[in-house]
Amino acid sequence: MKSNTFIVILILFIFFVISFLSNILGPIIPDISNSFSLSLGWAGFLPFAFFVSYAVASIPSGILVEKYREKRVLLLAFALAFIGALLFALNPTFTVALVSLFIIGLGMAMLQVVINPLLRVAGGEENFAFNSVMGQLFFGGASFLSPMLYSYFVANVHTDPDPNFIISTLNGLVPADLKWVSVYWTFAIIASLMVVIIWFVRFPEVVLKDDERIDTGKAFSDLLGNKTVWLFFLGIFCYVGTEQGIANWTSKFLQIYHNVDPATQGASVISYFWGLLTIGCFLGLVLLKFFDSRRVLMMFTIGAIVSLLSGLFGPLNVALVAFPAAGFFASVMWSIVVSLALNSVPYHHGTFSGILCTGIAGGAVVPLIIGGLGDLFELRFAMLFLLLTLGYILSIGIWAKPLVNNATVNSWKDLLK
Repeated sequence: MKSNTFIVILILFIFFVISFLSNILGPIIPDISNSFSLSLGWAGFLPFAFFVSYAVASIPSGILVEKYREKRVLLLAFALAFIGALLFALNPTFTVALVSLFIIGLGMAMLQVVINPLLRVAGGEENFAFNSVMGQLFFGGASFLSPMLYSYFVANVHTDPDPNFIISTLNGLVPADLKWVSVYWTFAIIASLMVVIIWFVRFPEVVLKDDERIDTGKAFSDLLGNKTVWLFFLGIFCYVGTEQGIANWTSKFLQIYHNVDPATQGASVISYFWGLLTIGCFLGLVLLKFFDSRRVLMMFTIGAIVSLLSGLFGPLNVALVAFPAAGFFASVMWSIVVSLALNSVPYHHGTFSGILCTGIAGGAVVPLIIGGLGDLFELRFAMLFLLLTLGYILSIGIWAKPLVNNATVNSWKDLLK
C-alpha cells in the first residue's frame, strides 16, 4: 500500500497527545495534594485511577477495533478524553479527579491499541520501523514539554499583569487558588480538536496481522496457562510501576526534602526525566546492535538502581541529576522486556501483546503502594519499594531464555552496511 503522509503525521501527533495527557500527572501531584489537603496515600490514588484503566480497557479495545474499525475507536477514545478533562476542569474536586483520570485513561488505552497497526498500514510496512521510532520521539517530546506548559500556566495565570489571549481566557475559567486546573482545560481543547479532525479524515483499511489480533478464546486460555507469560507480564508491570513511581513521586520528594518548588524546578526535573528517557531509547537501539539484549537490560537496570539511590540519599545537586538519569537508564526496559517476551513464546503474539499491555496497570499499583508506605514511614523510604521492581527487571536478564536472540554486529562498519 502506498504511504499516506497525512495519516502518518496525524498518527505521530496522536503519539504526542497520548504522552502529553498521560505524563503530566507527576509534576502536578504536589499541587493537587496541597489543593485538596491529601496525604501521600490518598495522592497515590491519582495515578492509580489513570493507569488501572489500562488493565480494564486494553484487551476490550482490541475487540472493539476488530468490530467497529479504527476511526470509530479513535473518535470514542478522544471523546472520552474530552469528557474526562472537561468534567474535572468544570468541577475540580478530588472525587471528580479520580473519575476524570479513569475516563481519560480509558481513552488513552484505546488509542494505544489502534495506532501501531494503523501506522504500519498508513506508512507502509517497509517504513514501519522508522515510523515507530518517530512515534517514540513524538511521545518523548510531549513528555518533555508538558511539564513546561504546566510551569508556564502556574507562573502566568492570575499573575501576568498584561496577559495574552490564552492566559486572559484561563483567568476567567480557573480559580486563582487552582491555577494547575489550566492544564485540564488545555486537555479538553486538544481532545475536542482531535475529534473534529478525525471525523473528517478517511483512514486506510487495516487488515490485522496474526501478531496484532487479540483472541479471547483458546489463545487466551493457552497463554494464561503458560508460566512464561505470567513472568513477562510481571516484568511489564514492574517496568511501568518503576517509571510511574519515579515520575509521580520525584517532584513531591524534592518538595518535602529539599524545599524545591514543584511548579518550577520540580516540573523541570520531571521534564528532563522524560527527555533523557527518550534519548536513552536511541542509544539503546545502537547498543542492541552490538550486545545481547539481556546484558543491555541488566546494565541499564543497575544504572537505574544507582541513580535512584543517589537521588534519594544524596544532596539536592545530586538529586537534580540523579532522578533524570534514572529516566535515561529506564529507557530500554520496555522495548527489551516486550521483545524478550514475544521471542520466548512462539504462538498467539497478538493476544500475548494484549496481556502484556494490561501490565501497564503497574503504573496504577506501584505509585499507590509508595503513597501508602509514605504515610506509614516517610516518602524517602517508601520509594525504596522501587528496588523490588527494579530487582525483578534485573532478574529478567538472568532467567530469560528467548527462542531467538537479537541480531548483533561485530563493528561499526557492519552496522552501516
